[in-house]
Amino acid sequence: MEDMVTTASTYLFEATEKRFFFKNVSILIPENWKENSEYKRPKLESYEHADVLVAPPTLPGRDEPYTKQFTACGEKGEYIHLTPDFVLGKSESEYGPSGRLFVHEWAHLRWGVFDEYNEDEPYYSATSKKIEATRCPTGITGINRVYTCQGDSCVTRACRIDSKTKLYEKDCQFFPEKDQTEKASIMFMQGIDSVVEFCKENNHNREAPSLQNKMCNSRSTWDVISNSEDFKNTTSMVAPPPPPVFSLLKISQRIMCLVLDKSGSMAGSNRLNRMNQAAKHFLMQTIENGSWVGMVHFDSTAYIKSKLIQITSSNERNKLLESLPTAASGGTSICRGIKSAFQVLTGTYPQIDGSEIVLLTDGEDNTAGSCVDEVRQSGAIIHFIALGPSADQAVIEMSTITGGKHKYASDEAANNGLIDAFAALVSGNADLSQQSLQLESKGLTLNNNLWMNGTVIIDSTVGKDTFFLVTWNGQSPTISLWDPNGKRMENFTVDTDSKIAYLSIPGTAKVGVWTYSLQAKQNSEILTITVNSRAANSSVPPITVNAKMNKDTNSFPSPMIVYAEILQGFVPILGANVTAFIESNSGKTEVLQLLDNGAGADSFKNDGVYSRYFTAYSENGRYSLKVRVHGGTNAATRSIRHPLNRAAYIPGWVVDGKIEGNPPRPKIDEDTQTPLESFSRTASGGAFVVSNVSNLPLPDLYPPSQITDLEATRDGDNISLTWTAPGDDFDVGKAQQYIIRINGSLLDLRDNFDDALQVNTTDLLPKEANSEETFAFKPGNISEENATHIFIAIQSVDKSNLTSKVSNIAQVALFIPEADSSPDETQPNPSPGENLPNSGVSISSLVLSVVGSVALVSIILSTAVCILNKKKNSRRPRTEF
Repeated sequence: MEDMVTTASTYLFEATEKRFFFKNVSILIPENWKENSEYKRPKLESYEHADVLVAPPTLPGRDEPYTKQFTACGEKGEYIHLTPDFVLGKSESEYGPSGRLFVHEWAHLRWGVFDEYNEDEPYYSATSKKIEATRCPTGITGINRVYTCQGDSCVTRACRIDSKTKLYEKDCQFFPEKDQTEKASIMFMQGIDSVVEFCKENNHNREAPSLQNKMCNSRSTWDVISNSEDFKNTTSMVAPPPPPVFSLLKISQRIMCLVLDKSGSMAGSNRLNRMNQAAKHFLMQTIENGSWVGMVHFDSTAYIKSKLIQITSSNERNKLLESLPTAASGGTSICRGIKSAFQVLTGTYPQIDGSEIVLLTDGEDNTAGSCVDEVRQSGAIIHFIALGPSADQAVIEMSTITGGKHKYASDEAANNGLIDAFAALVSGNADLSQQSLQLESKGLTLNNNLWMNGTVIIDSTVGKDTFFLVTWNGQSPTISLWDPNGKRMENFTVDTDSKIAYLSIPGTAKVGVWTYSLQAKQNSEILTITVNSRAANSSVPPITVNAKMNKDTNSFPSPMIVYAEILQGFVPILGANVTAFIESNSGKTEVLQLLDNGAGADSFKNDGVYSRYFTAYSENGRYSLKVRVHGGTNAATRSIRHPLNRAAYIPGWVVDGKIEGNPPRPKIDEDTQTPLESFSRTASGGAFVVSNVSNLPLPDLYPPSQITDLEATRDGDNISLTWTAPGDDFDVGKAQQYIIRINGSLLDLRDNFDDALQVNTTDLLPKEANSEETFAFKPGNISEENATHIFIAIQSVDKSNLTSKVSNIAQVALFIPEADSSPDETQPNPSPGENLPNSGVSISSLVLSVVGSVALVSIILSTAVCILNKKKNSRRPRTEF
């Protein structure tokens, strides 16, 4: 691994005009590995924030590296996923040198660029009237062949033309020449020896249907990189960079101190008791066995209530429960609370590195900024839970610079925000099988109807340590709970002082639908129910949900995007019903249905990431995100389709006119989707802050979203189009009108859409957002001579005459463009290769895989930049940058 990163650092330095290199690399060693004197304790580094995960493949033989990336062009990705075999150098012939490939993946992760190949559209009809490969630049040479092997015997033949697409057939692959002169592009095929640069404006292929062109509006990869904040704050170095410095960090036991506000304002809005309810749930259920936990209370001064205690049984948990505050009074001194937490942490461990502080406060403190530097230098991670509309904004900086979580709960107890906030504080380094997962979180204010009824689904991936919690505001309700067999569960423990009742299911809870019925004793009662569980089997990853906004702070009227990723291990879950609840500073809730349809805010269809635009800002201040997920029986499925942004598989090389083939990649039907049983999950997506929201009436500010899934087919003389309807405001509501234009030149249509031939759409009335639209028309005369294809694009218009961006460009063939050679040519290729004529350029069908379910190692890298150090990313902290 160290060799790979060291080689990558030099390659990255040259590829970025001597600007970037890897200076510090932290390698996180799993807790169950043997001790070594070289291992140090992590500071801010954690598995959940790692840039690179090294984990076994989910499916045997699928060792393709990939980058998890589902946000917009120029935005950072989630992580790079490598398998142990790849790191050990066992896949170099198929993917090229590992150091070079690492730079390809790093560009995905750090700068939000995309591949310059496209497995779904590996060929296109170029302006030259030839079939060309999807690639950048066009100067990369090679030969197109269908290459099949049985045992040691291989046969090649020329690629035939598909009768529908008028492009090369599905099995046609590109074998690049081993010797090339082109210096670009790293995002196409970095394994070619001559390739040392990214595609730039002078050699960027704007015609190709690459993901880079589709996602980045036909900008070159270098244009995106050179406009990044990293690039703007650097200049080229003269001297070569030093080699990376590697740190081996071993994950160890979790160390945490709760810092709880007991100031006078906590007496209002039932805050103190709600805090205690949430803290009890956290201490009884969420915090993992083996963790060390201490407790501090603060008002205008601070009080150490419990030194660090290691949790090994319910005895330690109960002892901590007894330390929770019972009365609220006094002022607010956040820094005193934090400094007392440092005392608690150092009382057992001399170093604070990697320890966590959970700070809950409801008040403002104008002195909170005075300890930010001390927090920064401490090595501790600050998780901030803001309660109510006046919680101190300055503390956000503490959580940001330390890579901690920022959660918000309003005074609307029925939204269950405080319990959700604490429940989200699972360990960032614990094995997934040890983490508490939230299956249900629901609340109601009961008036005329005093019953709160519902069901909770326990699927087979969870069921261990299942915990039911009921809370109330007034009197203890009547609680009824039945398992899937109809057996009534008895023995709820009732804590009348804290107004909670709870039940822990022994062993593994029965799989199926659990039914509950809660009856309030008085009007205006507020009841909530929360259900958590852990993985039933450590070898079977549970279904998980990760929810987030696309940014932590926003200024009106800029839109935001909600994301929810549903996985089992690393396998995407499709077909789920996903609902987002966005709660404002005052407790007003906006509900959004999230979609994985590849339209509107959703970048890629069927990748397990469900998305939606959010523009319904009601006020300034904090907002919180919560997501509920339901998968019906046989409705939700596991997808084994390869993820996007995976490394290009090189089927072989052409050396002296002969194909030197690589082993064929594993054949998997990527349309296969295995059905899932019913399941339910909830997840807290954290807090975000919005400013500049006006109280005055505003004009229409948001156009329809860009159509990104336009498809065209030819049916006799007609062209049939399909796409997903946008809305009046991005992907909400209904557009007013569609403008459809056609051209015989892709580039002319893209660059001069308003001048292209317009199709009559008088009878085309837009449907509600996210509906499927269809439209057929007869094309008029295309002015371009010898045009081989008709290119089509759409623009949407709303009732205020605001127009969307021009859609992706679809195409239909008019006649067959020029091919390479006779489609009947068949040539045996015994071994090791075959003399073949050099013909036109194409590209292989590329393979990418979902890999890994159990993390082995994670690494966090820092790229050193000249002149200025970069501000740390709150979501993915690093030691530099």
